[in-house]
Amino acid sequence: MTAARDKINDNFDHLDDKIKKIDIEIKISILRRENPDAKSYWRSFLYTPKDGAETVATALSRLNEREDLRDMDGNPAPLIQWEYGCLQKKCGACAMVINNRPALACGTRLYSEKDYKNYIKNQRAIEIRLEPLRKFPVIADLISDRSVLYENLKTARAWLKNDNINKFNHAAGIDKNMKTARKETDAAYEASRCLQCGCCLEVCPNFDPFNQFFGMSAAVPMSRILIRESGEAERELSGNYEKYIYNGCGKSLACRNICPAGIDMENLLSRSAAIAVWRRMIKRK
Repeated sequence: MTAARDKINDNFDHLDDKIKKIDIEIKISILRRENPDAKSYWRSFLYTPKDGAETVATALSRLNEREDLRDMDGNPAPLIQWEYGCLQKKCGACAMVINNRPALACGTRLYSEKDYKNYIKNQRAIEIRLEPLRKFPVIADLISDRSVLYENLKTARAWLKNDNINKFNHAAGIDKNMKTARKETDAAYEASRCLQCGCCLEVCPNFDPFNQFFGMSAAVPMSRILIRESGEAERELSGNYEKYIYNGCGKSLACRNICPAGIDMENLLSRSAAIAVWRRMIKRK
């Protein structure tokens, strides 16, 4: 999905230069809230991007740079509260719901080639609707409290213990079939790309911050540790994986095409289940 979206954005660069010079008007509607106890309300702003490369993050930044921020009706408005870090799709801080789909603001273009052509044809402002992630408590505007992601990792004890070094050396190809070792290290690397942004949890039908299922934001880093662990540490983590991931996952794979990093969720789930659950069941028999 990420590759397909990038392809659309790349295609935009090939549009006729004369067409690309037409100014586009973007209507950015934001679900706002001053603080956790305040009521939510919609506020819309008009924005004209400089070119087709601008992202939602660019628009939010430039709106906040205005000396006198006003909505599209001319009413004064407070600065838009949102989180960001690297703005390079590497940290996950700017995750939000964009047009009913969780995504990174820094990785989402304001419009696609199709949007652009429709605008030229209809001369109607392109609308973008921004909301905070819905599965987490809202702090303000587009900022959600995702601290539960890290609390879940602590509960699951998803960190390396001291006895993992021998297994890691084997996974690197020492005293082990190189083909198998390469698969394990590739899987560990795949899992290491998780941004902890929470986008996967936003679409998961089984995740709730208050239940015992931790979702893919915990399953992915746990799978990385499972591949490298051994001994008692592996047994403990395998038990926690079965309790907090395997038993609660409905296998809907709604998370499969939503990850901003493009992680292969299905492969990691099957690999982790094999290590943490099926292998233990076979041993018990």
